[in-house]
Amino acid sequence: MTQWVKQIGNLTMLDVRLFITAFVVIAVGAGLFLAWRLRPGLQEKMPDALANIIVVGSVTVFLALAGVTVLFLWEVVDTAIIFAVDWEKWLNDLLRKWTGIKVALTVATLAVAYVIAGVTRQAIEGMTRRHDTLSQHQSQMMIRVAQLSVYVVGFAAVLSVWEVNLTGLLVGAGFLGIVVGMAARQTLGSVLAGFMLMFARPFEIGDWVEIEDREGIVTDISIVNTRIQTFDGEFVMIPNDVVGGSTIINRSRKGRLRLEVDVGVDYETDVERASELAKEATKEPDDVLSVPSPEVVTKEFADSAVLLGLRFWIDKPSARRKWRARTEVIRAVKTVFDREGVKIPYPQRELSGREETGGFRVAGRNRRELGATADGGEETDESRTSGGDDGDDGNDGDDRP
Repeated sequence: MTQWVKQIGNLTMLDVRLFITAFVVIAVGAGLFLAWRLRPGLQEKMPDALANIIVVGSVTVFLALAGVTVLFLWEVVDTAIIFAVDWEKWLNDLLRKWTGIKVALTVATLAVAYVIAGVTRQAIEGMTRRHDTLSQHQSQMMIRVAQLSVYVVGFAAVLSVWEVNLTGLLVGAGFLGIVVGMAARQTLGSVLAGFMLMFARPFEIGDWVEIEDREGIVTDISIVNTRIQTFDGEFVMIPNDVVGGSTIINRSRKGRLRLEVDVGVDYETDVERASELAKEATKEPDDVLSVPSPEVVTKEFADSAVLLGLRFWIDKPSARRKWRARTEVIRAVKTVFDREGVKIPYPQRELSGREETGGFRVAGRNRRELGATADGGEETDESRTSGGDDGDDGNDGDDRP
């Protein structure tokens, strides 16, 4: 023990300063590590924003104390300054000028605004999880609007602390808003349409939609525009004002989609029997729902066939499932019709002559030289016919049947 005391007594002032500085550095490192480890636990017990404020504030105060300790230890700041200051006069000046207090109030106001914004975000997210009627897009829009409102109020409070004339600022902001509104009418229209889409909810992210002549999957919905990915792999960004003013077809909204395939059968075919065969064939593909059951309707008398409409439903609509179901139904119906001898006729036309005019008469054909053409070639006529049984009546003019 006596030996340790002698060794401590032999330490110089420089050694003491180095030892204390090393201790402060180690303490700062330990404090930062402790704050990093305690932050997740605080976030579980309280809102994230409040936990962040507590951790950041504690670390800031700890670092400030450590810095002041090192400064005084190495005599960067003379301790005599503290005792030489007239604290009564300093407090009077501080209260009179309000500079330090204004700074403190500003920091406190911004911290409170940050905490309120974080609490608001968590409250809206919790409400969204409890209510299925609110979509993710709607919750994000509500969070942004609420946080923006909180920060605007906090900024106005900071300006009032610094005695800024808010009346003049509001008037200037009003004129600036008019100018910006005139210059960005389309953008503002898109923003307003974005809010309308948020509450109307004609589609959500992941839906299969058709907007104007664009068809694809919705990948993102923002305040200004809507993004869809077409089935050709293209990403299309459509302004919300265009979306709001267009006809929107949502094929995913109900979770199922009805498709229709047309097939024609010969006029000599038993239409009722063909309909039953087509209906049974439509039930075979796996993608076709059994409820509602497929149905076959007789649509019209076409030029070459009686047209049947095969109607069936698929669930979880997508472009891939749609075309796969159509392909399987067409293949199944063609196979059944071929096996049962049901004829699917080709397009054909039937020509007939009137009986009172003698019907069609097939005339003979002769070849006659017509002479030179305008481009220097020889033109012949193979469509001339003769009116007599002997073929040529000797007339150089046109032969009439």
